[in-house]
Amino acid sequence: MGNAGTAIRPLTAALAVLGGDFELRGVPRMHERPIGDLVEALRQLGCQIDYLGQPGYPPLRIGQPKLQLDAPIQVRGDVSSQFLTALLMALPLVAGRPIVIEVVGELISRPYVEITLNLLARFGVEVQRQGWQRFVIPAGSRLRSPGSLHVEADASSASYFIALGAIAAGRAGTRGIHISGLGADSIQGDIRFTEAARLMGAQVQSGPNYLAIQRGEPGQGWPLKAIDLDCNHIPDAAMTLAIMALYASGTTTLRNIASWRVKETDRLTAMATELRKLGATVEEGSDFLRITAPATAADWRAASIHTYDDHRMAMCFALAAFNPAGLPVRIEDPKCVAKTFPDYFEQLFSVAHAAVGSLPVICIDGPTASGKGTLAAALAAQLGYHFLDSGALYRITALAARQAGLALDASQEPALAALAQGLRISFERDRVLLDGADISAAIRTEQAGMDASRVSVLPQVREALLSLQRSFAQLPGLVADGRDMGTVVFPQARLKIFLTASAQKRAQRRHKQLISQGISVTLPALQADLEARDARDMSRSAAPLRPAEDARLLDNSDLSIQQSSDLVLGWWQGIQPFKAI
Repeated sequence: MGNAGTAIRPLTAALAVLGGDFELRGVPRMHERPIGDLVEALRQLGCQIDYLGQPGYPPLRIGQPKLQLDAPIQVRGDVSSQFLTALLMALPLVAGRPIVIEVVGELISRPYVEITLNLLARFGVEVQRQGWQRFVIPAGSRLRSPGSLHVEADASSASYFIALGAIAAGRAGTRGIHISGLGADSIQGDIRFTEAARLMGAQVQSGPNYLAIQRGEPGQGWPLKAIDLDCNHIPDAAMTLAIMALYASGTTTLRNIASWRVKETDRLTAMATELRKLGATVEEGSDFLRITAPATAADWRAASIHTYDDHRMAMCFALAAFNPAGLPVRIEDPKCVAKTFPDYFEQLFSVAHAAVGSLPVICIDGPTASGKGTLAAALAAQLGYHFLDSGALYRITALAARQAGLALDASQEPALAALAQGLRISFERDRVLLDGADISAAIRTEQAGMDASRVSVLPQVREALLSLQRSFAQLPGLVADGRDMGTVVFPQARLKIFLTASAQKRAQRRHKQLISQGISVTLPALQADLEARDARDMSRSAAPLRPAEDARLLDNSDLSIQQSSDLVLGWWQGIQPFKAI
C-alpha cells in the first residue's frame, strides 16, 4: 500500500467485513501510522484482524469475520477522520439491519466526513447523521452506481496554485492564476482554503467551476497579513498556509493541527524544521505552529528542503522559490509528489516564469564526436532539466533546405536564414518533429551531420536560430550542447564545459558507432574528416569553435560517460548554495 493511509484504512474495513485471507502492508512509514482505533472498531463487529508487527499499526492479516451488527460500534474520532470514513464506506456492504456508529471524542476533519456522506448519498446510501457523534446506516442499504459522476478537481492540490496567485506577481498583461474544474460550490472541505487566503490578502473570485486568484496591490493585500486560525476544517490545505506565512507581515498561528503528526510524516516537526532553514522563526506546539517570516529579503536563506517522502511537503515548499530575495530552493526527492499529483512540477513550471539570467543553465561545447550530446543528455536526465541539442537545429535546417531545393552555401544564405526562422520544430521525448513529421532518423545520418556543418558557418543562419535556441531556457533548468552555447547563446550560464578528446579517440568512437549501424568506413578517413571539420569550425567568422573564457576544460579521451557526468555534476554541485545530498 506504499504510504497511502487514505487507501489502507477503507480497504482494511471493506476486506474485514467481507472476509477472506489477506495481508496489508506498506513502506516503513506506513507501519508507523496508527490504525488501531479502526481495528478495535472492526473487532467489535466480529472481524478477524491480527497485527503482524507492532500492535496498533500495519501490517495486518485479515481473516473470516463472525459479524454481530446489533450493538452500536464505537470509534475514536480525535486521531483521524479516516477511521470513521472507512466504516461508513464499508458497512453498507453488510447492512442487513440498521448499523449504528458512535464517535468517541471530538471528530476532527469534519469536512472530509461530509464529502464521504455526500458521495455515499450519490451512490444510494443515505446515512442518518445525529450531530457529529452518531451515524446510522439504514437496513437494506446498498451501494448503487449513479451512472455518471462528475469528479471535481482536487481542492487540496488546488491550494498550492491559490497560494501561488496570492504571493507571485503576474507578468505584464496577465491576471493571476485561473483554476478550472473547481468552484466555490465544491463539496470538498478544503475549498475553504480560499477563505483563509482572502483573510491573508489574496484576491479570490469564483464561479460555478473556476477560481481566479491575484496578488493584492501594495498596501491592499500585499504583503500578506498574518492570521490566527483554527485549521481543523482544512488540515491538509493548512500546510500551504504555513508557506504563505513566509510572505506575511506579523506572526501567523495555525491551530488544531495535531493530526499532522500521524500523516505521511510528523508534519508539525517537519514543517517547523524546513521553515527554519529558509530563515523563518517557528514555534512548534503539540497541536499548533507559530510562524514569523524573515524580517527582510536579506534575511531569507537558500535552502535544500527535505521532503520526508511526503508529497505535500514537496508541493508546499516549492512555493518558497518565489521568495523576494530570488534565492534558489532545492526540493529533495521531488518524485514523491507522484502519490497524488505526478505532474505537479510540470504544471507549476507551466505557469511560472523566471528571468533568463536567473535560470540554471549548463553549457556543453566541444568539437564533433567529442561526446557532448551524450553527456548533455545524461546530465539533463539526472538533473530533471530540459535538453537542447543545438546541432539538431542545424541538421533540421539543412534537411529542410535540401527538401526545398536550396544550396547549402553562402549564395543562398538569406533564403536559408528565412527558412530557419520559419521552421516548426518540436521535440517529443526521443523524437524530433518537423511540421509534424518524424525526422529523427533522417537528421542522424553522416550526410546530415556534414550538411549541418556547412549551414552552421553562415552568420545569418546562426542569427536566425539564436532566439529559438534561447527559448529552450525554461524552468527548472537547461543543459545545452553545441559549439557556441557558452560563448554566444548563453554567455551568462553558470557552468560552461568545453569537452574534447583527441582526434584519434573521437575517430575510434565514431567508427564504432557507424560500424554498429552497418556503415563501412575507415578510421583514417574518419580522422581526416574530423580534423577538417575542426579546422572549419575554428576558422569560421561567425561564432568560431573555442572555449568560453570561463569554461572548464574536460578532456574525456580516457573517461566513460558516467565518469564525465560525475565530474560535471560535482562541479555543478560545487557552485550551488547547498551541500550535496
